[in-house]
Amino acid sequence: MPAQYPSLTLEDAKRMLAAAETKARNLGVPYNVAVVDCGGHLLAFLRQDGALIGSIELAINKAATARIFDKNTAYLSSLAQPGQPLFGIQQSHSGKVVIFGGGIPVVIAGNIVGAVGASAGTVEQDIAVAEAAIAALAPS
Repeated sequence: MPAQYPSLTLEDAKRMLAAAETKARNLGVPYNVAVVDCGGHLLAFLRQDGALIGSIELAINKAATARIFDKNTAYLSSLAQPGQPLFGIQQSHSGKVVIFGGGIPVVIAGNIVGAVGASAGTVEQDIAVAEAAIAALAPS
C-alpha cells in the first residue's frame, strides 16, 4: 500500500485565504497570499486589488520555502546570515528560496500539512497575515 501523507485541502486553503484577507483589510494593505500543500505545491492564491505585483512570487515562494524546509522563513533568515550555518541558502532552488518573514508551515496534529506565504507589507505585517491564515484552521 502506498504511503499517505496528510495535506491541506482546498476547503482549508479557502478558509485560510478568507482569514488572511480580513487581516490584510484590517491592516489597510492589499496582500498576496499563497497556500501550498504538503508537497509544497500551490493549492490556492489570493491577490487583493492593488496588491504589489512584485509580491506575487514572493508570497508563493515564501510558502514553498516554509514547506520544503519545514521552518518559518523568519527563522531561516537568522540561519542564513554571514557566518551562520545556512549562509547562502537563498541561492538554492534556482533562487526561489525566500528568507524573510511571512512564510510559515502549517502543522496539524504534529504533521506539517502545507504552508502559507504572505507578502506586501512589512515583515511584521506579512507574519501577522500568515498567522491569521493559520489561525483559521483552529478548531472552534
